[in-house]
Amino acid sequence: MGKIRVLLVDDSSLTRGLLRAFLEDDEDIEIVGEAGNGREAVKLARELRPNLVTMDLEMPVMNGMQAIEEIMATRAVPILVVSSVANAHNAYEAVAHGALEVIAKPEYDAKAAAEFVAKVKMLAGVPVITHIRSRLKGKENSCAPLSSSAHPPLLASHENVPAGYSRIFAIASSLGGPQALSLVLAQLPADFPCPILVSQHISAGFAGGMADWLAGLCKVRVRLAQEGDLILPGVVYISPSEANLVVTSSRRITLQQQLPADIYHPSCNALLNAVAEVCGCRSIGIILTGMGRDGAEGIANIRKAGGATLAQDESSSVIFGMNKVAIDSGSVQKVLSVDAIAREMIGIASACSVASQP
Repeated sequence: MGKIRVLLVDDSSLTRGLLRAFLEDDEDIEIVGEAGNGREAVKLARELRPNLVTMDLEMPVMNGMQAIEEIMATRAVPILVVSSVANAHNAYEAVAHGALEVIAKPEYDAKAAAEFVAKVKMLAGVPVITHIRSRLKGKENSCAPLSSSAHPPLLASHENVPAGYSRIFAIASSLGGPQALSLVLAQLPADFPCPILVSQHISAGFAGGMADWLAGLCKVRVRLAQEGDLILPGVVYISPSEANLVVTSSRRITLQQQLPADIYHPSCNALLNAVAEVCGCRSIGIILTGMGRDGAEGIANIRKAGGATLAQDESSSVIFGMNKVAIDSGSVQKVLSVDAIAREMIGIASACSVASQP
């Protein structure tokens, strides 16, 4: 294979210089061009055919959001949004328009450089996906549960459980996860009768912006998880990246301190293991698209505890990694396209609600 061809886009020459300094010492990467605004970026992406574009959002002439839309419509290429944390909500709007990933503008140090280079190398080989906004339109009212004859819910009965809800859903995701989460969560009705806990690998400081972005797409309530939150039905709790989201026996959230050796932020295994331990057969574990193997152990423990397990299939995944590991381990009961996961969730929750009625 040849070198990874990168186009740098930012109206700040200082920022472009920093990113260039991070990348140009790596023998596998070649900086093929730089652009100071979105219009230049669209032109250069077409002419230079890079393997990856780094994209700022706030620029003159044409902003990053508009540039992403045009690039993805004319010459699709993996796009890494490099933005300030203050722009977190807009950064996830950029994901909706086709960007693959969002990171904060890095500091000038060796660790930041290594992480940035690794991210560029990982994303450059990812097949780009169609942006999701058009896919969301018209789907909000098309989410009736799957019929029991065609696709029965995994859990048709259950034991006595605490009042308020009968099951707890825990979702693990990584690269491509924001797109997948938006498709899944936007299909759930406002009166979805169970809580949903989400561990999405994400850059520090961006989880709140992702939660706000998802809240604007969804009928269910979406919020950034906080220490001591009482877990309520119909609420989606997003883990911050700076701590691991876990649950207690009193149905409250605890934000667990991460260890220096932790690779993934936040840890999907931490969430899924805690849900398996505390909720047992009341837990439903879902593993979506992502790089690596985080979450596979937790999904296995949910299955061992008698809970239900789902995974996103290969064809609808940006990266068939985390979910593939879980599937190959034999811990996943159902493998579904991203479009079918919400219907399965509604089917499981509806069956449990009916079974709990006197």
